[in-house]
Amino acid sequence: MMWNRPRLMMAVADLLFVIGAAALLVAAVIWGMRLPFFPLREVVFQRELQHVRMDDVEQILTERLHGNFFSIDLDRLQQTIEELPWVRHAQVRRQWPGRIEVDVEEHLPAALWGTSGGQLVNSYGELFFADVTDMPQRLPVLTGPIEMAQEMLDYFRQAETLLASVKRWPKALDVSPRLALRLTLDDGMVVELGRQQEKAPIKQRIERFVEHYPSVLTAAGQPPAAVDMRYPNGFALRVGAVAATESKGRP
Repeated sequence: MMWNRPRLMMAVADLLFVIGAAALLVAAVIWGMRLPFFPLREVVFQRELQHVRMDDVEQILTERLHGNFFSIDLDRLQQTIEELPWVRHAQVRRQWPGRIEVDVEEHLPAALWGTSGGQLVNSYGELFFADVTDMPQRLPVLTGPIEMAQEMLDYFRQAETLLASVKRWPKALDVSPRLALRLTLDDGMVVELGRQQEKAPIKQRIERFVEHYPSVLTAAGQPPAAVDMRYPNGFALRVGAVAATESKGRP
C-alpha cells in the first residue's frame, strides 16, 4: 500500500503541490488581466479605408472593446469586422503596452455582377455584396454562371488589354447557359466570341477581331451592330437588321 511507501507518498505530495501552485498562478494571472491595470489606450488602422464606412467600424468597436488590453476578444472583433460589406479580410493584433492594431483588406471592385444590382466582382474574381450607389467610376458588367466569375474576369481583362490598341473598351461580358461568350464594347458593338475551345481559344478570337477591326468598319460602311467571330477563317457582320459577311478564307 502507498502508506508503506514513503517515497511514493512524497512524490505524490510534490505533484499535488505543483498542480495547486500552477492553478493558483493561472487564477492570479486571469484575475490580474481583469483588473484595470492594463487599459486599452488606442485602436490604430494600418491602412486608410476607401469604401468601409467609419460609422460602421466605430459601432463595432463600441460594442466589442470591453475589458482591458488582455481581456478583449480579438477573434470575435476580427470576425465582426469581416462581416462588413466592403471587407475582404481583417487582421487584429495587440501591440504592447495598450494598442490594438487593425489591418483591413477591402474588396477592390473590378465589375458589377449581373443586372440586379448590389453584387460585385472583386479583383480576385470573388463575388461580394455592397452598396454601389456611390461608386466613383463606372464598372463593367459581367453576367453568367457564378462558378465562372473568376474565369470571366480573366477573359474581360484579356479583352481590355487587346482592345486598347484600337481605342475600344469592353463594357460588358455575358456567358450564356451553353457557355458562349458575348462581348459588348463601349460604342455598343456586340462581338460574338462563342465557346472556349482548345483549337480556337477566346483570346485568339479577340486578337483576330482586333487585327481585322479596320476591315470590319470598312466592310460595313458604318460601325456594325454585331460582329460574329465564331467562324474559323472569317467573320460575319450585322448592320441594323441587315447581315453581311466578310471572309478571310472561307468560313
